[in-house]
Order: sequence, then structure tokens, then C-alpha cells
Amino acid sequence: MKFAERMKNIKPSATMAMNTKTMELKAQGVQVTSLAVGEPDAAAPLHIREAAKKAIDENFSKYTPVNSILELRQAVCHYFKRLHNVDAAPENVILTNGGKQSLVDTMLVLLNDGDDVLLPCPYWTSYPDMIRLAGGNPVLVPSTAARAFHIDVSDLEKAVTPGTRMLIFNSPSNPTGAAYSQEEMDAVLEWCLAHDIFVISDEMYSLLVYDSAPVSAAGWWAKHPESVAVLNGLSKSFAMPGWRVGYTLAHADLIKQCSKLQVQVTSHICSIAQKAAVAALDGPYDCVEEMRLSFLRRRDMAVAEISTWPGVICPKPAGAFYLFPDVSALFTPKMPDSVAVCTHLLEKARVACVPGEAFGDPHCIRLSYAVSDDVLMDALKRMKSALFA
Repeated sequence: MKFAERMKNIKPSATMAMNTKTMELKAQGVQVTSLAVGEPDAAAPLHIREAAKKAIDENFSKYTPVNSILELRQAVCHYFKRLHNVDAAPENVILTNGGKQSLVDTMLVLLNDGDDVLLPCPYWTSYPDMIRLAGGNPVLVPSTAARAFHIDVSDLEKAVTPGTRMLIFNSPSNPTGAAYSQEEMDAVLEWCLAHDIFVISDEMYSLLVYDSAPVSAAGWWAKHPESVAVLNGLSKSFAMPGWRVGYTLAHADLIKQCSKLQVQVTSHICSIAQKAAVAALDGPYDCVEEMRLSFLRRRDMAVAEISTWPGVICPKPAGAFYLFPDVSALFTPKMPDSVAVCTHLLEKARVACVPGEAFGDPHCIRLSYAVSDDVLMDALKRMKSALFA
């Protein structure tokens, strides 16, 4: 068969590939602990599930507007008012099939072929392929474990090109857990606006921060809606990954373009999920806080354990639920890179992690601590034995 040329630029998801290997081993009866997939172990809160059941019982199963029901768009506006004291209107919001569609739609309606997109590195594994799919060129902005994986304006100055059109800014970060202060974010946004660079602020983990209050680019959007889009969703903070609810806050004209694109691709998101999302965004957030505290506890447990691993550098993540340790000190001729490290851990420790190559940093591996305390600590101890026995 002959396939479109664009498919040559799209790589399989390394996270899903590792998850597939894990599932294959489990199907063979092998006990494997997966720290590879970024998925909360908590159940979706009861009031959210009840709202979905009510929607089913009331046969809320017909088509809705492409950008979702008004009630849900208003709930997104309430979220930004509640968390960041930012006023938004329903015409500034579109609901998408997870955060991925928010990202892809926004890139497709803004990027032209050949546009450069600044991408802080390490990056979430899907960003480069999304950029290429939209015709853009990823331009990496490197950071290091020694700097807690933060970038600043001086890094952007070194990477910017005459063709730079966009910056993808992700805080808290997948894979590193790095979370920027409001002052750090403000400096980056101010620089981008001065250089006429559009900013996509991916805030999927915004409620899962541990050492400070959540920050957002929403205030910058309110002042410069033509230059900033804020993307978020319910998968992580509300433990709803399978419900596929993402959203974009942007200029009304950008939302219209995203709607025009989305109607030809997927139309609206699941009608039942829309009602559940209203309950999530407008409801109590004590469930989010309970989950955040559980992740905080696990983060501290995991960092304390990894700090005993000779030669391994692991910055303490300020948000999300990932660790991104630099394991390059462990490389040997028989285990020369992070892919080999992850293969070794899967074979010897029966623990699945993701090699840093997938995120643009071959020195590191990513592991998720969104598992129960005992499962996490057992996995880490097995990893240590496999690496240092």
C-alpha cells in the first residue's frame, strides 16, 4: 500500500508502546508493575459518575453543539473565575476529545507549512509529531536536570528563528514535573508577546502542584486574547482519562476556526461526558485535593528512595505525577542508553518505565507515581536491586 507522505513524520507513542509490551507480558502470566502510563489510580469522583448516570437515565444522547452545550462552556468559564479570577465568555471556549484534540486543533488552525515552533525540552512525547502534522518545525529549547528542567528567556533567545510562530509551554510538565512560578511564566509570556509569538499554554496538570498555588497563563489571555490560548482538561486533575474531556480557552475567532475544523473531524465530545464534566468543574474540589495530597506523599517517598541510588540525579518535581531521573551515570557498553535501561528494568525488575528518548532527553527515564504507595515502593526497590545488584 502507498501511504501519505505526512505519515513518515509521525512516530508511534513510546508510552503506549511500553504499555503494549507490559500488557503482552501480563497476558503471558508475567507479573509486571507499570510505571509507564500517566493515569491517576483514583476512581472518578462519585458526584461526577452520578451526573453521567443521570444523563443516561434522562436520555441525554442526542447531538449537541460542536463546541459543547452552553452549560459546560459556562462551567469552564466558572473554573477560570474560581481559580484565577479571570472573566471569560462561552464564545471563548470549545470542548474537545481530550487535551490532545485541543492541541492539534489549535496548531492546525494557526500554523502554516514551515512555521517554527519553540518546544522546551524535555517535552511531552506527542508535541513534535503534532507540530509536524500541522506543517510546523519543532525547534528544541533544551533544559537540564541541574536546572530542574526549567527554561528562561535567555534560552528562548538562543533558539528563536525568523520563522518562529509559536511556543508550546507546559507547566506542570510531562515528563519532568517541573512547574513554573507565576513570575517565571510571566517573563516567558512577556518575551513571546514582544516577539509576536503565539503561546499555547498546556495546563493539563495545573491543579496537581505541591509547593505553591496553581499558576496559569489565563491572565495573559485576558489581556492579549489574540496571542495566547490556554488548554486544559479533566483527565489528570479529576481522574477522568477515559472520559476524553479537554478544552481550549482562546479568542472567539480562534474558537470559531477550531469549531469549523472539529465539525469535519469528530463533531462534539460525548454528550454524557459533557454532563459529567459540568459536575466536575462546578462541583466541590475536595476530591482533587485528596488526590493531590496522595501524589505529594508518593512524590516525597519516591524521591527519598531514588536519592539512595548512586549516580542518579532526580530533581524533585513540583507538579504532575512523574519522576524524570537522569540515569546516564549507569550507562555501560551492555546498557548504553535509556532504552537499554528500561529494557533491563522490564526484564529483570518486571517494572515498566519509558525511556527519555521519547521526551527528547536520552539521559533520563520517566516513571509515574500515580499508583498506590505499596505498589510504588515495591517497584522502586525492585528497580534498585536490578540496577545495582
